[in-house]
Amino acid sequence: MEGVEVVTFGCRLNIFESEVMRTHAQRAGLEKVIIVHTCAVTAEAERQARQAIRRARRENPEARIVVTGCSVQVASGGYAAMQEVDAVVGNAEKMRPETWAALAASGERQELVGDIMSVTETAGHLVSGFDGRTRAFLQVQNGCDHRCTFCIIPYGRGNSRSVRVADVVAQARTLVENGYRELVVTGVDITSYGKELPGQPSLGAMLAAVLDEVPELPRLRLSSIDPAELDPELERLIAEEPRLMPHLHLSVQAGDDMILKRMKRRHLRGDVIELAARLRRLRPDVVLGADLIAGFPTESAEMFENSLRLVGEAGLTFLHVFPYSPRPGTPAARMPQVAKDVRKERAGRLRAAGEAALDAFLAGQLGQRRRALIERSGTGHTDHFAPLRVLGEVPPAGTIALFEIAGMGEGMLEGRMAA
Repeated sequence: MEGVEVVTFGCRLNIFESEVMRTHAQRAGLEKVIIVHTCAVTAEAERQARQAIRRARRENPEARIVVTGCSVQVASGGYAAMQEVDAVVGNAEKMRPETWAALAASGERQELVGDIMSVTETAGHLVSGFDGRTRAFLQVQNGCDHRCTFCIIPYGRGNSRSVRVADVVAQARTLVENGYRELVVTGVDITSYGKELPGQPSLGAMLAAVLDEVPELPRLRLSSIDPAELDPELERLIAEEPRLMPHLHLSVQAGDDMILKRMKRRHLRGDVIELAARLRRLRPDVVLGADLIAGFPTESAEMFENSLRLVGEAGLTFLHVFPYSPRPGTPAARMPQVAKDVRKERAGRLRAAGEAALDAFLAGQLGQRRRALIERSGTGHTDHFAPLRVLGEVPPAGTIALFEIAGMGEGMLEGRMAA
């Protein structure tokens, strides 16, 4: 192999950070380097990362393997002990150009992992583009101040810290100038944006600045948001700004009040239902998604049924379902556990409910006209984030066009360009 290869696991923020690392490594002059960017959300994600490390060494015996990400930050020793690994790099260190310059200057095995809790700032990293994508990620925040009992991520990411508004705007402008038609606002807990910045700008105020100062940006989309924390300016944008896409993904996690309390979430099931209704009053065509965990410790059959009913009661369409995975070092891992086969069965039932909700939504799009951003040959996403397969003439990637929705299949809409 030649150059720098990045293998990424996990969230949208990891995808963004992988591009930052790729740029830093290339500018440092590193060659024949494989960066494995890990995730710590589930044990399965960690297993896959270790598998990828071993495969990379088998297939590229001459390459240098650098491992980083949340799993490294919380358990660096395990990765440093792997004979396939040449360097481990912490979550703060991976974003610094000098880290990659140090790796280029020395071929020795290195362990560069500091105290993530001591990090108090997040810089606005200027990424000019994303390889092979027409949608780009716009990082606005990192870390989390909350301590949900199931989550290890604050210990991998540190406390919440935000990118200055001016830096976010500059990054958005750079991406638009490089041809990106949609930006996805990303972070670990983006609704906490700005609390530690001078003047405490809200997420809504920052988004308004981006939309005002980069008028040529056609589409702005939010990643996952906390149902407990939508600010008034964000609600105004949802109601009034057509360039803010009518698709919101909520970090719900459960639909039973006792489980939500044991998770240390800041909302109850009634809050989610009320928020969904309020969002539809603000933007009648808004489509909602949600993260849901099946089989959290102590979850009874009745508690699970409350989560299952929430899908319909809140009108959730796009579900990300996870069977609970105990993380060592978290309070939930010490709670009475639900049997693994029960967790799997409940996750399957939630996924089936999500598939039915998605099919119903897609069926409701038949005969409608919908705009879509074409991302690769023959496919794209509508404003509501519904996947679309193009029938007939296919516009070039990066085109936003109007389509007549003529059919659906395999979880996708099918449409022809409108005359």
